[in-house]
Amino acid sequence: MKCRNNHRFKLHIGLGSVFLVTMLLSTGCSKLSGTRVLYLAHANTRTHPIHKGLLYLKKVLEEKSGGKMTVKIFADGQLGSEREVLELLQIGSVAMTKVSAAVMVNFAPEYEILGVPYLYKNDEHAWRVRDSEIGTEVLNSSSQYLLKGLCFYDAGFRSFYTTDKPIHSPADLKGMKIRVMNHKMSIDMVAALGGAATPMAYGELYTALQQGVVDGAENNPPSFVSSNHYEVCKYYTLDEHVSIPDVLVISTKFWNKLTAQEQQWLTEAAEESKEAQKVFWQESVEECMQTLREAHVEVIYPDKEPFIRATQTVRDQVARNPKMKKLMEQIENME
Repeated sequence: MKCRNNHRFKLHIGLGSVFLVTMLLSTGCSKLSGTRVLYLAHANTRTHPIHKGLLYLKKVLEEKSGGKMTVKIFADGQLGSEREVLELLQIGSVAMTKVSAAVMVNFAPEYEILGVPYLYKNDEHAWRVRDSEIGTEVLNSSSQYLLKGLCFYDAGFRSFYTTDKPIHSPADLKGMKIRVMNHKMSIDMVAALGGAATPMAYGELYTALQQGVVDGAENNPPSFVSSNHYEVCKYYTLDEHVSIPDVLVISTKFWNKLTAQEQQWLTEAAEESKEAQKVFWQESVEECMQTLREAHVEVIYPDKEPFIRATQTVRDQVARNPKMKKLMEQIENME
């Protein structure tokens, strides 16, 4: 299904999720004692820095609105995968969600620029891009598909982790089955490095690693630790190939129902939660790296240049699109 081409959707969610969605009465929000409650679903655990950022959003929104607005958060993928929840936003069953920008590519192609490997020099460079006009245009690009981006959240840099074989260079990836998101650029990147990209639902990954269905995966430190994948994977190679942010999204069906004042409260609360979440993220990264050391996970700091050279074909492919080429040049030259 190509969501950007039509608005007919197939939902594949379990019975428990169906019950919860039915419980929401297909409204995505409610009015309780004069308070507008927006339902927000996401797939991370309650200990993840993303969830902490969303709790901060809830706190600030309640303060700014004087209790007239709040969010009710459904964590741990209670309402389905990231793509499934986005579809629920589009049909008006849920008001808000937090998803990876990689998933948003399936709904709005402009998000693709955020997933180009080795495009950003460092974390500061990545945030300069997100906070620029480029970032604003990307957030607004999905509105025509009934999904309005409110802000980006920090998701750090993604790196490879493996069960039995350490990765020091692209040559070590040859023939290894690496789980990736269902994201074309991630698939192309692993292939360029010599690996066998294996798209798979995140919830199935622990067992797949344990049983040898895949040899490894790639993600940021907080996700590596909060998923307990470090119990199975004892090698973590910090090649930091891509920095794909998370996105706070609201259904345009609900955004358009809000008053101008409510929209302002939510916009300001989202911006403040973004800054708070950055702090939560950095704290979590430090804690998680300590957890990995204590668990005797071997952390490898490879020479990144061979990885950068090996993925040049991916960047060249992206640059065949004149618009993407121009954006890449602007990003590379952004100080």
